[in-house]
Formats: sequence, C-alpha cells, structure tokens
Amino acid sequence: MHPDLDTAPAPVARRLTAILFAGVAMSSTAYIAMVTVGSLTIDELTGSASLAGVPGATGIIGTSIGTTLLSLGVARRGRRPGMVAGYAAGAVGAAIAALAVILRSVPLLIGGMALVGLGNASSHLARYAAADMFPASKRASALAWVVWGSTIGSVLGPSLVAPAGRLAESLGRSEMVGGYAAGAVFMALAAIVCLTALRPDPARVALETPTERRIVFGEITTAFRTPTVRFGLVAMVTGQVVMVMIMTATPLHIHHHGSGLSAVGVVMSAHTLGMFALSPLVGRLVDRIGGFRMAVYGMAALAVSALGAAYGPNHSIPGLVMALWLLGIGGNMTFGAGSGTLPAGRDPGYRGGAALFNTS
Repeated sequence: MHPDLDTAPAPVARRLTAILFAGVAMSSTAYIAMVTVGSLTIDELTGSASLAGVPGATGIIGTSIGTTLLSLGVARRGRRPGMVAGYAAGAVGAAIAALAVILRSVPLLIGGMALVGLGNASSHLARYAAADMFPASKRASALAWVVWGSTIGSVLGPSLVAPAGRLAESLGRSEMVGGYAAGAVFMALAAIVCLTALRPDPARVALETPTERRIVFGEITTAFRTPTVRFGLVAMVTGQVVMVMIMTATPLHIHHHGSGLSAVGVVMSAHTLGMFALSPLVGRLVDRIGGFRMAVYGMAALAVSALGAAYGPNHSIPGLVMALWLLGIGGNMTFGAGSGTLPAGRDPGYRGGAALFNTS
C-alpha cells in the first residue's frame, strides 16, 4: 500500500483500497484497449474518418450517464452493487462491440460503446470510494493511488491490441475484433473481483468514520454554487476535452501513414502511461500546493503537447510518443487538480457525492 495511506481509519480501508485498485487496473485495461481501436474501427466500417471520434465520444457519454446514475444509488445501496453492475455492463458492451465489427454495424458499435462507458463509470466511482474512507488531508492521495491502478491498463491495454488482433485474424475475423474481445474479458474480471472481494461495502466503512453523514441530494445544487466546485469542473472538463480530441485522432493518423496496430499501441501506451503513472505524485502535490496551481501547470503541459503533436514530423513515431506522453501528463494534472478540489467545496459529510460532478 502507498505510504501516504498508512494512517487510514482502519486496516479494512487499506484492504478495500487494494481491491478497488485491482478492479480499476482490469477495467482500465479493457477500456483503453477499446478506445485505442475505436477510431480505426469506424474507419474500417465506414471507409471515412469523419466519424472517427464517435466511439470515444459515446464511451464518454456512457461514462457521464453511468457515473451520475450509479452515484445516486450510493446512499441506499452502497458502492459495491453499482460498481459490479457497471463493470458487468461494460463486459456486455464490449461483446456487443465485437459483434458489431463482425456484422459491420455502426449503430450496434455505438450501443456497445455506450455500455462500455458504464464500465468506465465504475472505475471513476472506485476513486471516490477509496477517497471517502480516508481523512480529508489524505483524500487526494487515496484517490490518486486508485487512479494509479490504471497505469497497469495504460501499458497492458494498448499492448493487447496487436496480439489480440492477430488472434482474431487467425480465426477469420477483422483484427479490430480482438481489442473488443480482450476488453470483454477484462471488464468481466473486474466485475467478478468486486462482486467476490469488495466486502464490506466501502460506503459502510466511510459511514463509520465519525465525521461522515449520508449524502442529501439537495446539497448537490448548493455545492455547485461553490467556487471551488465550479473551478474543479472547469479544470477537469477543459483538460479532458483537449486530451480526448488529440488522443482520438492519433491512432487514425498513425494508421493512415502506413503503420500498424503495434505502432499505435506503442504511442497510446506512452499517452496513457503519462495519464496514470504519476497519479500518486500528482495527488500529493495537489494536497501540498493546491488545485489552482496544479491546474495551471497541467494546462501548460497540454498546450506544449498539442503543439508538438501538430507540428512534429508526420512520420515520427518517437516524436508522437513524446507528445502524447506529455499530453497524458497534462490531462493527469488537470484531472487531479479538479478532483482534489471537488470534495473541498463541500461539507465533508457529503463528499461521497463528489463523484456526481466528475463525469468528464
């Protein structure tokens, strides 16, 4: 366990955080693998790059809706049922997306990716489930530690795309089927782990902390009027929009210049590694220097990476690796800055509802 979390309210909180970490690692492997092939799949099915951003955008919309719906059930049902349902829906969605490639159906692909977004929503909620179990001074570090579980997915997910694609081709299917099939397996594993090992429910542990109270929905609108909450939303949404636009176009850019899924996997691994690998450090820095300064640094990193990706040599994979790695770091900084300030804008007793705002 991360040394910053040694002062957790109880040993059970540390064990539950490790389970949440494992679930995030598996679900992020699935989600990142599918996002990596998303724009390439649309290009293959339609013969046009004009809809390249649709699978990724659909996944984000599914994440937004799923995060909101699953958050609303926390007070009554706890964290575990919603997270298991989200991961299970993600597994079903991945299987539907694989079938969509076989049937060459764009509407079916979009429907599948919407369900995949629900699985990613569970991954988002896991971050706040961990944060709710720790004191305010350690909240950003706890959240960042669970986010760091996505580092595994950031390397494994894109790396699975090429071998899974070759396996699919050996079975007479499009290589794009492999990425979605691998995603279905890892989403299902995340659901199984949470169903069997995430006990007691993290919400019960959070409610046993003396300073906690149950979330009251009416407080959501009050929190939204708080400057720190509004700032957190702006920081996260801005960072996510910039990052998603560039990361969505990159696989298609690489593919159109003659490189295969292996090169796509290398570049996207570098990007997602930048997104997640430094999360514990970012969390500690947010606790130390504040969300505003971290957001400024993150925006600067995003600007430099965007310029590097746009004006670097078209055929330079190393150049894209560096630009996309920095893009991931900038997205990490803005996400950490925003996530760390959302609970700060609310009464500590209601911080379990902070995830309701974080749907970017």
